[in-house]
Amino acid sequence: MAVKFFGQYLVEKGVVTRETLLKAVELQESVNLSFGDIALSMEFLSRQDIERVNQAQRSEDLRFGDMAVKLGLLTQERMQQVLTKQKNGHLYIGEALVKVGGLDEAELIQYLAEFKADQAPYITERVTIPAGVPHPEIWEMAADLTYKMLTRIARLTFRPEPCRVAGSLAESDVTATIRFNGDINACYIFAVSRGVRARIAAAILDEADVGHEPQEVLNDTVMEFINVVCGNIAAKAAQLGKALDISPPEIVNPGGMEAQAGQVGIIFPICLSDGERAELAIFTNSVKGEG
Repeated sequence: MAVKFFGQYLVEKGVVTRETLLKAVELQESVNLSFGDIALSMEFLSRQDIERVNQAQRSEDLRFGDMAVKLGLLTQERMQQVLTKQKNGHLYIGEALVKVGGLDEAELIQYLAEFKADQAPYITERVTIPAGVPHPEIWEMAADLTYKMLTRIARLTFRPEPCRVAGSLAESDVTATIRFNGDINACYIFAVSRGVRARIAAAILDEADVGHEPQEVLNDTVMEFINVVCGNIAAKAAQLGKALDISPPEIVNPGGMEAQAGQVGIIFPICLSDGERAELAIFTNSVKGEG
């Protein structure tokens, strides 16, 4: 077994075809608008307002609506109106499959129950760092912020797999790193497939198609992404009493990495809804009090 999305599970079981799933996903994406798009349709925000909120979210851990309120662009009442409209209009992939004729209601109930049982071992309420890893509160926070930024900045739909201890990280298409120095010495590593890199680039460059962009530009967007994440991690760490400096981001070639002597590695696999993969890894000193 592995972490899966419901649609992926149904395709692998042969219940629906990939073409039917794609139709359902297209319907779902046309219905499930972002908070910003809904606020725009309600004439609560302008496109300039949305961009202002997006930029502000890069430097502070706040949801879109909360940030819009903080910036004075929305009132609390209007934020709640948008959230209510977003919640009431949300279309789940199973419902979308019924609408496009891929499943009937009885099949949806049956396969959803089977899927939940299949995925139960992977459901976690929070990030859990394996026992023995130093500074677990910092790495829980680092993973949590990475997930939030993948949603808010890169606009990715994903499910995190449980964290595990590992001495090495397998090679990926693109691997970007930033080093932490100060009260803790560690390396933040973000490894992605070309597909994930393209999704990140499309979001950061605000382009629908980045196929024409040079490799250097695409890699730069991954480095920009982790630079934003690690800047937020350093700010949060300071609130927890740990002073961290961050190095400039780098692309590592070849992509695989191994923990150095005296380090422990923890890996957070990330499964995207379209089957693409990414991994966050932290290599940090293995003995508490030495970094």
